[in-house]
Amino acid sequence: MVTLQIEQSKKYSRLINILAVVIPVVVAVLLGIRQKVDLGEWTTYLPHINAVINSATAVLLLAGFYFIKQKNIAAHRATMLAAFTLGFLFLLSYVLYHLSNESTPFGGEGWIRPVYYFLLISHISLSIVVVWFVLRAVYFALSGQIARHKAVVKWAFPIWLYVSITGVVVYLLIAPYYNH
Repeated sequence: MVTLQIEQSKKYSRLINILAVVIPVVVAVLLGIRQKVDLGEWTTYLPHINAVINSATAVLLLAGFYFIKQKNIAAHRATMLAAFTLGFLFLLSYVLYHLSNESTPFGGEGWIRPVYYFLLISHISLSIVVVWFVLRAVYFALSGQIARHKAVVKWAFPIWLYVSITGVVVYLLIAPYYNH
């Protein structure tokens, strides 16, 4: 097994803390831009792609959990790095969609409306929180700080899994209201 040599330092901890704040703030600022950028019709398909990405991420997270329980570190590492990569692609796709398309209002009525908004708000809130945990988990793993990796993953894994699954559920609930 090849281990990346990443320096253990306060510099990386500081960088993670900065990124964990900057990423959600930048996304919020970009989402707040009222003037949409015309990137083409293809961007209307991004919510569907995001649902696939979230689904695949959830599967990879569960596979990574399975592999580590089987002590298959190489497979665990590969699946978790794939999940991390999908997280980055999701973020990019999400920002591109919201830069170029108006948000779709939820049209559901009755009991499903508060369920939808509860899932949406918890999904968004925890997606902000999970950034810090995931960045630390990846850093600790790649720098060989396995005890610290395990400690942060106790929080990162369930939050990330919840965010991935609720992302799909929120998508399924709002999909009937997309124009495309």
